[in-house]
Amino acid sequence: MTTEEATLCPKTTAISDDYDVNWHDKLGTGINGPVRSCKHKVSGVKYALKSILDSSKARREVHIHSLCRSHPNIVGLQDVYANKVRFSGDEESKPQLLLVLELMDGGELFDRIIEEQCLTERECAGYLKQIAEAVHHCHSLNIAHRDLKPENLLLSNTTKEATVKLSDFGFAKFDDGDLKTPHFTPYYVAPQVLEAQNHLRNKTSTPKSYTYDKSCDMWSMGVILYIMLCGYPPFYSETPSRAITTEMKRKILNGDYEFPEQDWERISESAKDVIRGLLHVDPSQRMTISDLLHHPWLHDASDNKLHSPAVIASKESFEDVKIAHAEHLTKMRMSENQLTLKPLVQADNPIIRKRKRRVTSGTDVEMEEESQGKRLSIDNTGNSVR
Repeated sequence: MTTEEATLCPKTTAISDDYDVNWHDKLGTGINGPVRSCKHKVSGVKYALKSILDSSKARREVHIHSLCRSHPNIVGLQDVYANKVRFSGDEESKPQLLLVLELMDGGELFDRIIEEQCLTERECAGYLKQIAEAVHHCHSLNIAHRDLKPENLLLSNTTKEATVKLSDFGFAKFDDGDLKTPHFTPYYVAPQVLEAQNHLRNKTSTPKSYTYDKSCDMWSMGVILYIMLCGYPPFYSETPSRAITTEMKRKILNGDYEFPEQDWERISESAKDVIRGLLHVDPSQRMTISDLLHHPWLHDASDNKLHSPAVIASKESFEDVKIAHAEHLTKMRMSENQLTLKPLVQADNPIIRKRKRRVTSGTDVEMEEESQGKRLSIDNTGNSVR
């Protein structure tokens, strides 16, 4: 498939000409608003519909996702429409890009891990291999995803054999070796991205010292694997109300993390070797995507059972992650679709141990973008949808 064939051009006809959209069926909610369900009128195939304000950045997202969409480990992008849409609460219609996406019935990968309550190193390796295949495809096109995190790893269906697929290309960008914009989610950010942020704030750097490249994706995969194996991140904020602290930044910049014996004694040295390779501070020494795909652990991991599902599901520990990230993710235009947390037995991990006496308070306010019976219009052709 050529680049020209792979790229989707937004259609200017009304999406209602081709799809029946259920504007009141919310599959998920992010900073761009709800993800809804829709069905192709001719084929009857169901899809997910994501709407984003039309802009140069939004068009870049569509372009890059179009280039990557043919890979089996990347969420498919079926159609894109450039329509003016008025949602409930809007005074007037706004230009939107409506992305018709492959419907991922299996939900988020970490939710599946929680539900099954059983995970082995071999299964972890299988999941990581699929994630790596998606990243390899992006990197082969010289694209840095820049937003690898559990919320963007989705499952194609609810079966045991479901495929893991990478989603959300909102921060993806072509890597010319001069990436500067410090887009990140705190727990998964690479040292070079933090350095870029520091230099941009202080404006005291040489031309090359504040840039980074697609190796930032490799670091993020190291964090994801660390969590899958033990249930908590290698770097975390000591203060629940803050997304990222000075001490957390210091540890990331220095690659200062541990394998606590009580949690890691049964995890293989081969798995730890993968993490060491991915969480290398020096990007020139960090494991590349090709290195990762050829690592023996991905192909010969043991059936050693892990305790991470119960730890990930511990409401006490991952509630801290939600609190710490909320404000930061909003500022960075990141998805607010967090892990679904279920009350399980008390889990013992460093985050909980260091926060036994913490006192937190907060109010979660969910804004309904529209309620049943309110009008939503697509007015570029004069049509309206109720």
